[in-house]
Amino acid sequence: MALPAILKSVPFPVIASPMFILSTPALVIEQCKAGVVGSMPALNARPAAQLEEWLIEITEALAAYNAANPDKPAAPFAINQIVHKSNDRLEHDLAMCVKYKVPIVITSLGARTDVNDAVHSYGGIVLHDIINNKFAKKAIEKGADGLIAVAAGAGGHAGTLSPFALIAEIREWFDGPIALSGAIATGGAVLAAQAMGADFAYVGSAFIATDEARAVDAYKQMVVDSNSDDILYSSKFTGVHGNYLKPSIVNAGMDPDALGNGDPSQMNFDSNASSGKVWKDIWGCGQGIGAIKKVVPVRELVARLKAEYEEARQKLV
Repeated sequence: MALPAILKSVPFPVIASPMFILSTPALVIEQCKAGVVGSMPALNARPAAQLEEWLIEITEALAAYNAANPDKPAAPFAINQIVHKSNDRLEHDLAMCVKYKVPIVITSLGARTDVNDAVHSYGGIVLHDIINNKFAKKAIEKGADGLIAVAAGAGGHAGTLSPFALIAEIREWFDGPIALSGAIATGGAVLAAQAMGADFAYVGSAFIATDEARAVDAYKQMVVDSNSDDILYSSKFTGVHGNYLKPSIVNAGMDPDALGNGDPSQMNFDSNASSGKVWKDIWGCGQGIGAIKKVVPVRELVARLKAEYEEARQKLV
């Protein structure tokens, strides 16, 4: 399958998904050092001026690491941009990505040609996340270089399609890079994603339970203590369907079985706004967390994924 040069340099076929509030430079840097693409949402930097500070921190840290480890350089990093009318910071944040030549930009909740053109202007690539084949075609038509197929079971905003169906349909017409998202928390699942036709696994929830993630201890422990039975799919909180930890909903004083639906027009990604309580107290998570048994450093989590990946490959020989 055709991969841009920047993706060919990734040591292990995993892209860490950008987690709202939780992903910061500390997490991104350690993910890249461990050999997977580290990422964070631009909106996690608050105020907006902090994004430039964070981009300097990431680029300088990875440059120093690569200089000290020329035979084993870090993986590239990615910044997620919410391409939705509710994001009034997009122009500023995109300008920062251009200024610091962010290698990979992940776009969500909309596909725009001007955003793709801006990233391409300095040689970066754009991966757009989608939940169905229709949106996948629109993203490529508007200039995205690759796709993140968000299948059933993914944490946060997720689709409902089986990964088998979604990847097969996209591969009928698209030969570019695809990352598969949805309940991937083991090395065997990473290999399975490749076997289905994806180039990368897109892993998010497993990184919540790491030392470097900016999650409160109770959130990390809830991930460790929970499994797929504890995940609820709902549009109540942002107007867009996503997967959340039921115990966090109960702790917030709500009944998971009587939530009703949310309003997409009220979508808000400002964690400091009054509605931000949703993001602080209602915790997103995917269905694959049964594999997460303890809170560990990023390097230990990635080492486990690599070991399981090789073990799974050997079983197929």
